[in-house]
Amino acid sequence: MGISTNYAKIRQEIPKDVTIVLSVKTRTVEQVEEVIDAGATDIGQNYVQEAGRMYSALQKKAAKVRWHMIGHLQKNKINKALQIFDVIQTVDSLGKAAAIDKRAERAGKKIIPVYIELNIGSEFSKAGIKPAEHEPFEKYMENLVRDISVLSHLRVNGLMTMGPRFGNPEDVRPYFKRTKRIFESIKALDLPNVDMKELSMGMTNSYRIAIEEGSNMVRIGTAIFGKRKENCGE
Repeated sequence: MGISTNYAKIRQEIPKDVTIVLSVKTRTVEQVEEVIDAGATDIGQNYVQEAGRMYSALQKKAAKVRWHMIGHLQKNKINKALQIFDVIQTVDSLGKAAAIDKRAERAGKKIIPVYIELNIGSEFSKAGIKPAEHEPFEKYMENLVRDISVLSHLRVNGLMTMGPRFGNPEDVRPYFKRTKRIFESIKALDLPNVDMKELSMGMTNSYRIAIEEGSNMVRIGTAIFGKRKENCGE
């Protein structure tokens, strides 16, 4: 099946209130153009430089979709990122949030929606905030969001996590359950500049489990575009 068919099939299978963010790392402009034409509304990119090239190449079509930063954001790339992305899903510290806020003010941006990135499995090789380093983690997260909420140019709109990758997607369920509990505990605080609307968790191998556990935003690439070239990673 082609990209358009794959997208239409998954869009039909997934509840309408669940946003599909297309993970387009290493994909071609033509592939992304095809999926936008097929009705995609949200594009996720891991790299600022690659996103910039793609945004420019798509021209008017780039403005038809919402752009999400879903990769690790280096502080020296924030200025460029703010020119491209509508949402930054990978805020992993108060320092990173403050840096985005400062640069948003300089750039004349009123509000930047951000998600807090959790490395819910405390995996050494992945970015995000690790529960193992900050227990009791639920309290740590509540305090972090309180601190971020005072930044005038950011709005915390949700959480993002990948979850450990297992052969059996069912094994990731407890991690998604915990992320959902943290999401709800922060939402219940009813803090200013915090509007917990988006729970971004689940990818090609795990999005069905994630949705069952409360995710309303999934990040899918391989199931729509096919496998990447071997030298590009998964």
